[in-house]
Amino acid sequence: MHMEIMSAQNPRVKEWASLLERRGREKLGHYLIEGYHLVEEALRAGAPVRTIAYAVERGRPAGLMDAAAGLAVEWVGVSAAVLAKCSDTPTPQGVFAVVDKRAVTLSELLALPPDLAIVLDGVQDPGNLGTIIRSADAVGAGAVILGRGTVDVFNPKALRSTMGSVFHLPIVEADLAELLPQARARGVRIVTTSLAAQRSCYEADLTAATWLLLGNEAKGVSDAAAALADERVIIPMQGQAESLNVAMAATVLLFEAARQRMVNE
Repeated sequence: MHMEIMSAQNPRVKEWASLLERRGREKLGHYLIEGYHLVEEALRAGAPVRTIAYAVERGRPAGLMDAAAGLAVEWVGVSAAVLAKCSDTPTPQGVFAVVDKRAVTLSELLALPPDLAIVLDGVQDPGNLGTIIRSADAVGAGAVILGRGTVDVFNPKALRSTMGSVFHLPIVEADLAELLPQARARGVRIVTTSLAAQRSCYEADLTAATWLLLGNEAKGVSDAAAALADERVIIPMQGQAESLNVAMAATVLLFEAARQRMVNE
């Protein structure tokens, strides 16, 4: 299916532009991704892409047409004004897509084999969230779990920061007070960080089913979530920095868990 929309005042364009805000995404059940790479990753990963809009003067991107072959995707040629209205970047990239939100339920998450996952308690910066998802994907983690108060994973900046990794592993929104006890009952160990911990992440055994719990950039893990942890560890630092950015801390822990698993294979 193919059509063209030139006016930025078109009702469909206004609907697409509303997806730049969380309220619009929650109301419509869709989200917007921008840029050739993200759209291609979504198509290749089988994400439910419903519409691809592209700069009409450039024509349909051949590579995306190949990736969408056999899929029921609507193609819409649009003007530069439409691209600008549906972009949150100063320089629109010439293509965006509308994707259906596809939520993973708690029962589906708990049905997965217990393994390595990252749990976020109130992480606010979309760039941090995107980087953490990308790191989790890089080590082959089983899921990323977003506790209440964590930034929306479908925030445009968060999506860009994942570099497509958002399509490669389950992203689950959950009430940690409900989920973590259920995970522990299934044999998952909850490991969090603390500057007061006596054991380093390199001394802890991260080879068993482990969920790594990290918190808000300023306040860290909430007391309620921390109380559900089985172990607290510290990331040792030889320099003078007081702490690591939450995305960097998550990356260190994820790769240490992956290293321990490779050594034990």
